[in-house]
Formats: sequence, C-alpha cells, structure tokens
Amino acid sequence: MARNYHHGDLRAALISASFEMLASCGLQKFSVAAVARRLGVSSAAPYRHFPDRPHLLSAVSAEAARDLGALIAAAGSLPEAAGVYVRYVARTGAGFHVIFAAELYDIADDHRREQTRALMDTLLGLAGGSSYWEDMLLVEATIAVAHGYTSLFADGFFARNASTVDDIAARAVEAAKALSPGQALSR
Repeated sequence: MARNYHHGDLRAALISASFEMLASCGLQKFSVAAVARRLGVSSAAPYRHFPDRPHLLSAVSAEAARDLGALIAAAGSLPEAAGVYVRYVARTGAGFHVIFAAELYDIADDHRREQTRALMDTLLGLAGGSSYWEDMLLVEATIAVAHGYTSLFADGFFARNASTVDDIAARAVEAAKALSPGQALSR
C-alpha cells in the first residue's frame, strides 16, 4: 500500500509507515528501503533522519513503548494489560520483539531507554507483589502469555476457529489472571 508522501514531517511519516510495515510484513522483512517505498520517497530520503535500520527501529521502539505504556496504565491491572498488548500488537506489529529488539542494544538512544523503562515501571506497578523479583516474574509470565497469543494469532493458529483479535485478547486476559495470585478465572 504505497502512498505518496507530500512535504511535511518526513521523520514522523517514516515512523508511521514503519508501524504499517511491521503490522503487514513483520520485523524480519522490515527495511528502510521498504518504508521509503511505502511512502513513495527515494530510498535515500530516510537517511536524512535515520542513519540506518536500527536507528529508525529505535525511534519506532520508543513510540511503541510510550503508546503501549499509556494503554497499559489505563488498563488498570496486569491481566488486562495482556489483552491491551494483544490488541496493540495486532494493530501495529510492534510488540516486545520490536521494543526490545536485540539490534537496538548498542544504539545510544536515551529517549527510547526512558520510554522502555517507563513501560516496564508501569507493568511492575500493576504487578503489586511483595517483592521486586515476584513482580518481575509475574510481569515476565504475563508478557510471555500475551506475546504468545499474539504470535499464534499472527501465525494463523486461531484462523480455523475464526477468532477475532478481541477473542484472543480475552483469552490472554484469562490466562494472565491464572498467573496472578488471588485471581479466579471467569467462566
């Protein structure tokens, strides 16, 4: 779905098109050239704003962490955050596999680091356990459940049941509830 870019904020347009690319093709097929084609700009144009793929991905990661963190904070509970995650990743393609992509570790990007730290702080705050390690384990398990459901949905695992994103998000919430101490499954 190439669209012509009309003069304006190319940096923001590149980030927006990157989300579209991730949602349609995934991280492995993500490239600066493909994003440029999607926008209808020259393959050299993005390099005025981002020196390479990891730097563009870092900007996408920061925006994804910020947006996801705000949505999760509004969810109000860690199990509900699992459902928020499923919906967000299905829409944007930018889950933890993008936010914490290994290729970003060596990129000095304080903004991305602030956003990812804030996202993790939000998740830990929702855990509400008695220790940091208990909270971290619960957050990790919740992320694993949510990301697992998201990946299975993207891979077509639920297609035979004609499940919607909302169906899968609800399943992720129920599974995350089973992880939380004192939470009962509803059914």
